[in-house]
Amino acid sequence: MLNGFVLPVEQFDAATRFFSEFDPHRPLRVAALGPKTTKPDVFLNGVANAAEAIRSFSKYDVQLVLVSHLEMFLLDDVDSVSLKKARAIVGELPVFWEAPPKKAEQTIALIASHNSDKDTPKFGYKLRTGGVTADAFPTSAQIARALVAAATHQLPIKFTAGLHHPIRQFRDEVKTKMQGFLNVLGAAVLAAEHQWDADQAVTMLEDEDPRSFSFTDDFFAWRDWNIDTERLQHRRKFVRSFGSCSFDEPREDLRALGFL
Repeated sequence: MLNGFVLPVEQFDAATRFFSEFDPHRPLRVAALGPKTTKPDVFLNGVANAAEAIRSFSKYDVQLVLVSHLEMFLLDDVDSVSLKKARAIVGELPVFWEAPPKKAEQTIALIASHNSDKDTPKFGYKLRTGGVTADAFPTSAQIARALVAAATHQLPIKFTAGLHHPIRQFRDEVKTKMQGFLNVLGAAVLAAEHQWDADQAVTMLEDEDPRSFSFTDDFFAWRDWNIDTERLQHRRKFVRSFGSCSFDEPREDLRALGFL
């Protein structure tokens, strides 16, 4: 279940003292988090600094440290020219660009246009699905539109924040309903597999009944919709992962539901 450790590039040096905990059979897998810039003139400098930090970090031991990709926030007024310049800076390194949920469709279309160049390594989109306050949580409709847009453009998408629990539920600590990671990941793959519209995706995102979800060795299903494991593996190229500060809660909830 546990994949890369999300590590801000400015904390790379501090992480080196833990290298002795890892070995070539169990390397330190890192998803690098770049700086958040607010001005166009420093955006590309931020990309360059992050790329250089990743190169330096990886040189410690190529068998011990694996940086899978960079995650970084896009400026509001970023354009295709800036994306091309960013790609020239990062080279082959995969990058997931984050933008506010309300701009998801616009951002996904921009990234997809960049990706249309067959010779260019693909960029992905990072969707923020929550936070520590109620206003940090996007609506189900915003998430649904992002999922459908990513599926339409066959754009890799990953998620961050707010997905501590498998099934959507109200949580007192944030005074709102938190999206379930089974809802979000499931809706993402099923929307792509069955060409759902946003309304259908919203229905799944807002389902709070664990009995709607089922798993076998052969398929994953939500209500009457399913996807077999072979197709699920294919969709995993596009529906990548979710980042969370919680690791115990997801496993405890899955066990309580009988899923794990």
